[in-house]
Amino acid sequence: MMEEEELEFVEELEAVLQLTPDVQLAIEQVFPSQDPLDRADFNAVEYINTLFPTEQSLANIDEVVNKIRLKIRRLDDNIRTVVRGQTNVGQDGRQALEEAQKAIQQLFGKIKDIKDKAEKSEQMVKEITRDIKQLDHAKRHLTTSITTLNHLHMLAGGVDSLEAMTRRRQYGEVANLLQGVMNVLEHFHKYMGIPQIRQLSERVKAAQTELGQQILADFEEAFPSQGTKRPGGPSNVLRDACLIANILDPRIKQEIIKKFIKQHLSEYLVLFQENQDVAWLDKIDRRYAWIKRQLVDYEEKYGRMFPREWYMAERIAVEFCHITRTELAKIMRTRAKEIEVKLLLFAIQRTTNFEGFLAKRFSGCTLTDGTLKKLESPPASTNPFLEDEPAPEMEELAMEKGDVEQPKKPKAPDNPFHGIVSKCFEPHLYVYIESQDKNLGELIDRFVADFKAQGPPKPNTDEGGAVLPSCADLFVYYKKCMVQCSQLSTGEPMIALTTIFQKYLREYAWKILSGNLPKTTSSGGGLTISSLLKEKEGSEVAKFTLEELCLICSILSTAEYCLATTQQLEEKLKEKVDVSLTERINLTGEMDTFSTVISSSIQLLVQDLDAACDPALTAMSKMQWQNVEHVGDQSPYVTSAILHIKQNVPIVRDNLASTRKYFTQFCIKFANSFIPKFITHLFKCKPISMVGAEQLLLDTHSLKMVLLDLPSIGSQVVRKAPASYTKIVVKGMTRAEMILKVVMAPHEPLVVFVDNYIKLLTDCNTETFQKILDMKGLKRSEQSSMLELFRQRLPAPPSGPEGSSSLSLLAPTPEQESSRIRKLEKLIKKRL
Repeated sequence: MMEEEELEFVEELEAVLQLTPDVQLAIEQVFPSQDPLDRADFNAVEYINTLFPTEQSLANIDEVVNKIRLKIRRLDDNIRTVVRGQTNVGQDGRQALEEAQKAIQQLFGKIKDIKDKAEKSEQMVKEITRDIKQLDHAKRHLTTSITTLNHLHMLAGGVDSLEAMTRRRQYGEVANLLQGVMNVLEHFHKYMGIPQIRQLSERVKAAQTELGQQILADFEEAFPSQGTKRPGGPSNVLRDACLIANILDPRIKQEIIKKFIKQHLSEYLVLFQENQDVAWLDKIDRRYAWIKRQLVDYEEKYGRMFPREWYMAERIAVEFCHITRTELAKIMRTRAKEIEVKLLLFAIQRTTNFEGFLAKRFSGCTLTDGTLKKLESPPASTNPFLEDEPAPEMEELAMEKGDVEQPKKPKAPDNPFHGIVSKCFEPHLYVYIESQDKNLGELIDRFVADFKAQGPPKPNTDEGGAVLPSCADLFVYYKKCMVQCSQLSTGEPMIALTTIFQKYLREYAWKILSGNLPKTTSSGGGLTISSLLKEKEGSEVAKFTLEELCLICSILSTAEYCLATTQQLEEKLKEKVDVSLTERINLTGEMDTFSTVISSSIQLLVQDLDAACDPALTAMSKMQWQNVEHVGDQSPYVTSAILHIKQNVPIVRDNLASTRKYFTQFCIKFANSFIPKFITHLFKCKPISMVGAEQLLLDTHSLKMVLLDLPSIGSQVVRKAPASYTKIVVKGMTRAEMILKVVMAPHEPLVVFVDNYIKLLTDCNTETFQKILDMKGLKRSEQSSMLELFRQRLPAPPSGPEGSSSLSLLAPTPEQESSRIRKLEKLIKKRL
């Protein structure tokens, strides 16, 4: 029974001590322990087995039991101490809380006392300062009243004085008094509801109106609109009147200025009426001389009468310009048929000079015409066409009609007066454009005649191909026309001039460049095998003569110069023309035309050298290669082809020294033309013996080395050939070498031969394989079986670069074939 009760007690204790995982985790964090007894999953059986793993360990069981009992006794002591320590904790906490509450009540009472004392202090301060505020308001109102009364007194007295001085025309005193009265009246705007103040304001307005009418009458008397000038009041009176006009309604000032300028220019309208001889363009100088005299006269007589800020002299000049522009436009419409180019340019030149004179003397601040605006300085440019122009001078074209004096003054880039008069000439610039069209046509005809008379340029081996001098003359003339026209107008006339430029750029390309390229002619004769074998060095000449080759190079250099300069011309035109019109300037078509001339010239040079090498290739294909008994030096046809290359290429290179990129294009195009043609003729060499194939391989290697050295052949300065050119030559000539290596390989066993062909040429074309079989001289019956095997063993398209497969080593072949190849390689190395 005792044992059962103990077991029940243990189970109840375990149920009570079963903690949740969160509580257990918190206990482990606060009281970390490695003792197995502290673990939540403690198992007494496992623990005992740990203490007594074997029967022999039961010998010290008493010692273990004593240790456990000691540990239990210590735990009981600790629990007892803790429980006793917590007995008085609740009572101490309640006592501390009560003390805190009492302290808070005492603090609240003290705060309330402080607040009550502050409110009493504020009330006391308000009572003390109430009287002071009342005194401050009274003082401010009194000061305002005194100031207003003073202003009122000043206003009333000023109005009385103003009316009296106005009647006596004391303008000097009125000018100062009126400004003061106006300033004082501003203080009474908020008092206009008071009848007396409103009455004073109306009297001031009436005095202003009377002053304005009186001043206008005085100026009308001094400067009547009709009749001759007669002195009116003293100039000092009018000067003071102008000071008053500055204060009055701006319309008074404008009326004075308008009447004075109209009266001052009335004589001009009479002297230069449309029916007068001096009104025509040939005497336009007299107009500008007249206004200059008038400006000098104005400064002497009336310079001090008008305030400086009125800019009266500038206003007179501007009004003169407006009148002159209108009158010139009218008379030019009436007599349009009488306008000639020289007369028009003369008038424009004198007018732009006068506009420059105005820009130097005046600031342009009075310009109100919305069509006029200050010009912005053009941005700096690296364009060679934009060389510092000594001064955009209006150079008269001196073709055959004589010269006209040119303007000495350049147009300032920020001239605000530019176009103020000269704009009237713009509708008539078609005369100038037509003249330039005619002159350019005559210039092109003269270039054609000069070329025929002087003949092609002489060979040039020092500085490269000579650019035709007519090209530079054409663009110098273009530049002169462009500068001239940009001074006349930057609008539609510039577009019309650009169209003329385009027309004659195309004509120059057709008549001077393309029209003078040598024509290719077919020759009836050619090299025969016997003549080729007997030829001596220098016995053959190029298809084109030396002069013709130099002419082609000169035309190519000229076309390149024209291409670059045309691009610069387009950029310059876009800078000269109005921004809104830049999109209409496009010389791309003309640049394409010169590019076509360049391509045609290069093609002619390639065709010439290609044709010179054709007889040698023909001779190669007609030789009996099956009868060649031994391998010697390079064949005569190779010597002939190399001779032609050495004759032509140095001439082309020296004459294209200034345009290296086009010489490189010539070399690339020749390689692209010659190598496929060489391979085509190589396939015609059939049948070929083993020795013949070795000789052809030697010849092919010789041509390959010459082609690789083509850009610097015959030159004292050895330059590395361009990589793009070298790649073309290596790829093409390596293919020719691989073809010959396949021909040299024995055709038995068939599988090895087919595999060698596929590895060396990577060519899946049946026709090429057929041609190689023909070169080997195989019978049709043998070829059919080999073709069938070739079709069966065709591989998938190669994924690697083509060149890598073409340079792959030969697969194992019979001993005899490999021996022949080694001998051939030794022979080539020995020759090199």
